[in-house]
Amino acid sequence: MMNQSSVTEFILVGLSSFPEHQMFLFVVFTFIYMAALAGNLLIVLTITTSSRLHTPMYLLSISVSVPKMLHNLLEHRKTIALLGCIAQICLFTWTLVSEVLVLAAMAFDRYIAICHPLHYTIIMRKEVCVGLIAGIWIIGVANSAVHTGLVLQLSFFNSNIINHFFCELPPFLKLSCSDTSLNETLAFLADAVFGIGSCVITLMSYFFILRTILKIRSMEGKKKAFSTCSSHLIVVILYYSTAIYTYIHPSSAYSPDRDKTITVLYSVITPALNPIIYSLRNNEVKEALRKLISRLGLFQRQ
Repeated sequence: MMNQSSVTEFILVGLSSFPEHQMFLFVVFTFIYMAALAGNLLIVLTITTSSRLHTPMYLLSISVSVPKMLHNLLEHRKTIALLGCIAQICLFTWTLVSEVLVLAAMAFDRYIAICHPLHYTIIMRKEVCVGLIAGIWIIGVANSAVHTGLVLQLSFFNSNIINHFFCELPPFLKLSCSDTSLNETLAFLADAVFGIGSCVITLMSYFFILRTILKIRSMEGKKKAFSTCSSHLIVVILYYSTAIYTYIHPSSAYSPDRDKTITVLYSVITPALNPIIYSLRNNEVKEALRKLISRLGLFQRQ
């Protein structure tokens, strides 16, 4: 049960406090958000129309933070209710952990496909994929429930100004007048276990993938494989490094303005790039997408 608190709503400072920047930011982030939604919806539609595509996919954490930010960019008073703030923390914590675990699952999937192609259909059968995704969602929900439950025990009587563009756990804890040492310790442990653990699995998978690619005799084959892996690795490294930094650095090193910029990278930019990196560079997905567009073209002519 939530402790009694005199604070019923919070003020989100956003990315900039200058009024002349608000419309520019609104246009930029609206474009990014719409592009991310369109890309992800197109990929989902492509997958549902092709029986061949049943690979692990990603979650859209961008929808947790951006809509409220866009709303506040058009408002003079940029507020969010206490329960709304806690809901954002709950959902974002859930999607954040689920995202890194999906990244690890996708890396393992590629490792099996490239390094053990003859055993792929046996190892990555449908039951295994369903079990992986179900396990990821359960772990994400359980982790989010723990952090949200602890947040509900905190009291807020002093400042209600959050120097961020949405309610994320680290800046939110800074406002509490309660002892947040347990919250910070568990956030650190979760980041170490899920973030660093998933990062290690991902990088190890790609180490073996790259080692296999180097054994390919065809230079053209190497270039294609390196091109696919390099772009995926760039996004993986960007996501892991920024997310892990945000949750694992000591509270004494917290810098609101710097951390807001870093958060934009893994909560907005990376999810917007997901359809391109994880799907549109996949030959099977591109072929299915071409077939879908051809079908839609036929329907329009009819």
